[in-house]
Amino acid sequence: MTQERILSYVEALREGTDQEMARDPSVLIFGLDVDDPKAIQGTTRGLLEKYGAERVFGTPLSEDAMTGVAIGLAFGGLRPIHVHIRMDFLMLAMNQLVNIAAKSRYMYGGQVQVPIVVRAMIGKSWGQGAQHSQGLYSFFMNIPGLKVVAPTTPYDAKGCLIHAIRDNDPVIYVEHRILHFQKGPVPEPLYAVAPGKARIAMTGSDVTLVGISYMQLECLRARHYLEAVGISAEVIDPIWLQPLDIDTIANSVRKTGRLCVVDNGWTSCGAGAEIVSAVIEQVQHERAVRVKRLGFAPVTCPPAPTLEDAYYPNGRTIAAAVRDLVTGKANHWLSDERADLREIEFKGPF
Repeated sequence: MTQERILSYVEALREGTDQEMARDPSVLIFGLDVDDPKAIQGTTRGLLEKYGAERVFGTPLSEDAMTGVAIGLAFGGLRPIHVHIRMDFLMLAMNQLVNIAAKSRYMYGGQVQVPIVVRAMIGKSWGQGAQHSQGLYSFFMNIPGLKVVAPTTPYDAKGCLIHAIRDNDPVIYVEHRILHFQKGPVPEPLYAVAPGKARIAMTGSDVTLVGISYMQLECLRARHYLEAVGISAEVIDPIWLQPLDIDTIANSVRKTGRLCVVDNGWTSCGAGAEIVSAVIEQVQHERAVRVKRLGFAPVTCPPAPTLEDAYYPNGRTIAAAVRDLVTGKANHWLSDERADLREIEFKGPF
């Protein structure tokens, strides 16, 4: 029996980039600190030495201008990967992304393509605070012409990146910084994870639990806590947020009758709200459904670790909310923390 090949999320990103750059000379990668010794958490390590400064290079703190460069390179037939490091600073390039990248193929009748990948990190780590931790991907889900992906596993990190590079439309590639430390099976050959299919990570019968990006791991933790009180949760990873596979989630809700979506952003007008409303549209005439959105309270992200603990959903608080959803009443329950669930990884199958 062949042993599974295990890579970290960072190693999967680096390998996917390396293999595509080797396969296609039109692929290049640039952005702030791409050529720094830390190499964007290690995701670009060794690429400069292998492919040279014309295909791997750092940029100044000029997000708007450099996004324009990426679009211009794409117009010229290249396939740039533009690393922004933090999603917060995509706000400085909104006109380029929303009015140029997303719309050009439509406005010019298909005569031009914009095959750019915009890598952007989200999430807490060591007190990122108000301006360095925001998951703003719902902004981009609203824009026709943009695709949005938020892979959770190393397998998807590589496969989604490869598909995004080959896609002829601009792709916002969302990576939660805590996921960089995840490990899992990753095949060495090239493969692509295309939009159109969410993954049922764990099957269950009582409630459908959808976790976006890093919250997928917290939902897996929550599932274990819920088992202790006799609740069986089906956990789903949407992977691609635009286009979004609602059918897989709706089919699960047809079975369970309950849906909880856990987001890495504010609940108001967020990705969770979109998933809930789209599912209800599908199943509302078939059965009664209870729903719950979890995410950030409508306040600015705090930097202090103690406040972060209260601000961000976790496996225990998700489980408590889901128990209330399933039972239809406030149980005032919070499970004791289990040390064996502090580290949890999704093992497949794929």
